[in-house]
Amino acid sequence: MLAIKNNIMSENAQRNVAVNYDNLAKSVQRLSSGLRINSASDDAAGLAVRELMRSDIAVLRQGARNAQDAISMVQTGEAALQVDDNLLVRMKELAEQAATQSYSATQRQMMNAEFQEMAGEINRIAASTNFNGTNLLNSASGNLSIHVGTANTQYDKVTINLVDASTAGLGISTLNISTLDSAAAALTSLDSAIRMKDSARAAFGAKINRLQATISIINVQAENLQAAESRISDVDVASEMSALTRNQVMAQAGVSMLAQANSMPNLALTLLRG
Repeated sequence: MLAIKNNIMSENAQRNVAVNYDNLAKSVQRLSSGLRINSASDDAAGLAVRELMRSDIAVLRQGARNAQDAISMVQTGEAALQVDDNLLVRMKELAEQAATQSYSATQRQMMNAEFQEMAGEINRIAASTNFNGTNLLNSASGNLSIHVGTANTQYDKVTINLVDASTAGLGISTLNISTLDSAAAALTSLDSAIRMKDSARAAFGAKINRLQATISIINVQAENLQAAESRISDVDVASEMSALTRNQVMAQAGVSMLAQANSMPNLALTLLRG
């Protein structure tokens, strides 16, 4: 029906143009952001899954950094025990020297003076070796919990056991080598102290290896989660470019048809003029 009051063709064209422009705007938004899901209305379920994955990825990345910091901490303790190794070896060397009768009592006193200095340094190292304020070598019963997972179970933590590397902890706090008998007795105690120190170093080394393995698996998990999140969230550029081209053509065609529809009432004017 030819009418001048209501232009139904124009209304229809306007509606289609609006739909095409909305689709065109979505394509532009997706391509400019690189994301298929920019709001909950794009994919409500996909958005919920994506945000959970993003939180897990962020937590795993932080867990890997936690493990790396823990490695640095354990390496600090292990390096201090390496210095203790040299001190204990020197103390045993002095005890061996003082245990022979070819030296005088005065000379043993001089040996014992150095022996006590070595023991004092072991105590100083035990008291001062810390990482970020946490002392590592003055407790045989303490432990540190390193959080490396996304939950709060025993499998999301790695425990680092601390050691007591003071002379008291090593069982050599009362040793001296000022006499033949005390020097000979010191040899046995120093053997035991060296074994305790070696055990602590080995435990630290094993913990470093474990933490390195933890970092590796965490990075793999984070990478796989990120790949899954990408498949859910990221835009398929090739597909979206095709949609963008289609929406551009549809929008242009809609605008052209809207112009034609708006000119239709002019036909009625031709009849009125006649």
